[in-house]
Amino acid sequence: MAEIAFEDLRAGTVVDLGTTVIDGDEMIAFAHRFDPQPFHLDPEAGATSVFGKLAASGWFTAGLWMRAYVDGLLSRSTALGSPGGDEIAWPAPVFAGDELRAAMEVLDGRVSRSRPDMGLITLRGTMTRVPDGVLVYRSRFTGMFGLRNPGPPVP
Repeated sequence: MAEIAFEDLRAGTVVDLGTTVIDGDEMIAFAHRFDPQPFHLDPEAGATSVFGKLAASGWFTAGLWMRAYVDGLLSRSTALGSPGGDEIAWPAPVFAGDELRAAMEVLDGRVSRSRPDMGLITLRGTMTRVPDGVLVYRSRFTGMFGLRNPGPPVP
């Protein structure tokens, strides 16, 4: 039985998803495979870029947030997937050695009209650099979660 269900994810709930330290080799390997721009691959190109040094791909950062979300919440929940979102942003660069803190905040939620056994929550995902608190990742999307105690079907 899952510990966390839709009923536990009320607006205003904030879940600390822990921290991760950026591994430079992993960051570069990701860039080679998925985002091979010079400022993600080559220290010299990174140094002459707007970032001032080799920077992580934003998609790598998003993947790290997703891993923290799965480990910190989804794996213990009634999660049913996601139909998508409407925001993703990387307001500051991420570098090898950075320690990032991930969090998830519930913005709102409702029970699905077509599936009364499922709740939809709008959530914001964030990552901030430790210790300065600079926001490096932000997303907003919908999560689908099973209800612990679903009501009767809507006719």
